[in-house]
Amino acid sequence: MATELSFVDYILETARLGERLTYKRLFGEYALYLDEKVVAFACDNSLFIKPSRAVASLAPELPQGPPYSGAKDYPIADALLDERDLLRRVIE
Repeated sequence: MATELSFVDYILETARLGERLTYKRLFGEYALYLDEKVVAFACDNSLFIKPSRAVASLAPELPQGPPYSGAKDYPIADALLDERDLLRRVIE
């Protein structure tokens, strides 16, 4: 299932990172970039944050799953869409 652009727009609006957070369409899904560096993927209308120590420390309870077939597991950050400040910190 392809991700809807409205979902990506919602992520950008919620994170409040302005022009620092951008996206590119990628095989029906989207890669999100912070300061031109990939930090997340929007796949199947879910937000997958690139794994890092910071993400594990800030949001250890996030479920894990692959954003696309054959990918390693990424933290699924859908629950953070209701927590603007934490979402912004995890993305940064």
